[in-house]
Amino acid sequence: MQELQDAPLAPLTTFRLGGPARRLVTATTDAEIVETVRSADRSGEPLLIIGGGSNLVIGDKGFDGTALHIATRGYTLDGTRLDAAAGEVWTDLVGETVLRHGLAGIEFLAGIPGSVGATPVQNVGAYGQEVASSITEVVAYDRRTERTVTLSNADCAFSYRHSTFKAEPDRYVVLHVRFALEDAQGRSTPVRYAETAQRLGVDQGQPADLREARAAVLALRAGKGMVLDPEDHDTWSAGSFFTNPVLSAEQFAAFLDRVRDRLGPEAVPPAFPAADGSTKTSAAWLIDRSGFSKGYGTGPARLSTKHTLALTNRGGATTDDLLALARDVRDGVHAAFGVWLVNEPVLVGVEL
Repeated sequence: MQELQDAPLAPLTTFRLGGPARRLVTATTDAEIVETVRSADRSGEPLLIIGGGSNLVIGDKGFDGTALHIATRGYTLDGTRLDAAAGEVWTDLVGETVLRHGLAGIEFLAGIPGSVGATPVQNVGAYGQEVASSITEVVAYDRRTERTVTLSNADCAFSYRHSTFKAEPDRYVVLHVRFALEDAQGRSTPVRYAETAQRLGVDQGQPADLREARAAVLALRAGKGMVLDPEDHDTWSAGSFFTNPVLSAEQFAAFLDRVRDRLGPEAVPPAFPAADGSTKTSAAWLIDRSGFSKGYGTGPARLSTKHTLALTNRGGATTDDLLALARDVRDGVHAAFGVWLVNEPVLVGVEL
């Protein structure tokens, strides 16, 4: 376990933004994680958990407390049952399961930055796949009871980009995530996303070659600046900054009226069925149709030149610069279509 005082946090985030932590602890074992969390809680010390840093926006003043960087590594595989440490790099784990072991279940989540421990918190998903469909259990330290507990899939209460861990952000610290994968003899799970199916040359709902499915997703993400590359400022981001809005039937009807008033009676926005009769639409579509094109902005924080849903640090940006851009986009979308966009990254010491 390593401990530093007045330590910079920006290098631990994909935005490369944020001030220092009064104390930074890097833990490489579960015992070190639990010891650090328990000690901070008992002393009343503010605590910030950092994994891969791909979903964090830290204020320019930094964090006046203990930042715990989870750096545990490793995984075990028993047939198709996978148990991975929270600090394991997510996209590396996906590569291992596909290329080394030939297992399906998380192949369409290749290239997503961050750590394994963050995936159940956000119920990470992309290209028609979510971790909720393959997670069986999450092992976590419960700060309320001061015990290590095992939560079943049902206990996690997964929904779109949400979970028990997000609902109670100060309660659980994820230690391990367990998955049930599939040995599909070199085939992927059904391809559910139209863009992926087209690239793979298969019909939606049909499987594809497992390795080709992973490669296709990586290529699609790279084309949108969504695969980390230190030389490419389009990847100095948190990926999708806003979640796709989920609208009630009444809200969606009002939204359609706004769309047709603004874009014409024939305009049809993206619409996907969601829970309880609601409808999910596309945040990227809303941003683009509200007048925010790729590369929008004049300062050091701008929209990605490859994808309107990613806010990026072009080098030399501050967190204040980033949030000013986020507010500009959020407020512009609401003015155009009456829909409020919600940030996906966790905000530390700042508000949108």
